[in-house]
Amino acid sequence: MRRVDLAGAAHLELVDGVVALHPEDAMFEAMLRGWRAQQAARGLREDAVGARERLMRRFGEFTNEYPWNWEPSHVDEWSLSLTAEQHLAPSTIRTYQCSLRLFNDYLCDSRYGWVAACRREFGPQTHPVPIVHEWNTIPHLNDYEGDPEARPFTREELQRFLDYADEQVERAVRAKRKGALAAYRDATLFKVLYGWGLRRTEASKLDVVDFGRNPAAPEFGRFGTLNVRYGKAKRGQPPRRRNVASVMGWAVDAVADYVENIRPRFDCAEHAALWVTERGGRIKPAEINARFVAYRDALKLPRALVPHSMRHSYVSHLTEDGVDRRFIQCQVGHEVDSSTAVYTHVSSDFMNTALRRALAPALGHGPAGQEGR
Repeated sequence: MRRVDLAGAAHLELVDGVVALHPEDAMFEAMLRGWRAQQAARGLREDAVGARERLMRRFGEFTNEYPWNWEPSHVDEWSLSLTAEQHLAPSTIRTYQCSLRLFNDYLCDSRYGWVAACRREFGPQTHPVPIVHEWNTIPHLNDYEGDPEARPFTREELQRFLDYADEQVERAVRAKRKGALAAYRDATLFKVLYGWGLRRTEASKLDVVDFGRNPAAPEFGRFGTLNVRYGKAKRGQPPRRRNVASVMGWAVDAVADYVENIRPRFDCAEHAALWVTERGGRIKPAEINARFVAYRDALKLPRALVPHSMRHSYVSHLTEDGVDRRFIQCQVGHEVDSSTAVYTHVSSDFMNTALRRALAPALGHGPAGQEGR
């Protein structure tokens, strides 16, 4: 049978005629090198490949066995430890199990030759076998598996939060404190998170040039659209891009004022970042989270509110305002409507109004609430 030179094949990673001092370790390292090459050939990002490799090493340390000795029971024990000891979310455990399945499938695939290599090296009965099955992994049953306490801001909570952020700027200016510029930056950043429905990481990686004109909204000038270059990536793939149309005039005014009047005072004109620090660097997601938590706790708002709640609020409030669902889906970068539905938490007033509209035809009322004939 002719050997196929697939990326990651065993004969490409193992050196013939060389006796390793520790053959088991050498075989495991060759397997990981081969898997790395196989994933690279599929176009996966280096950081994703590296994370998967580290996970396989941790699984090997947990079992204290090599891949050709792994068994389904090891997966059971490992999954239990992730749940009971590390308290990881089901979605995280499923991701780990998926990575383990990919590695195990790669080793068991006869096209790559690892089964034959192990038999030659360790004996005819010693080789990788399938260990990840439907019965020992977590099934994906729900569209949303996040914290059930997570929710968007109400409109009143959001107004209080943004007003408080603005007040911190005024207090710093009155006290002639050094942090006035940073407070102004953060107040504007929170408005952008909500005004364009961004994730925290997406916002932190924005550059000034990511804003552009939108011929359909000339009133917004150079801030009519936002090019999000670092959207959430699919597993192992590069970040996804999307263009977000500006829809909130007050948010456009806020970011325009920041770019034109505040950002230049940081004295970092050569830096591309939209959100710069007083030391001339780019603000990090952890810094956004820290300032958010400080403001939230000062206002005694529920701990269920997190920076991502701004994005949920964007979807929910636009839905309440009657914006087309498909438009919202494109704005936030969801490929399927079910993802957008998870983000939608409309108010009781909106639900009651929608209910009356739905009942009107059945009760014989016209669109204006008049009784029909």
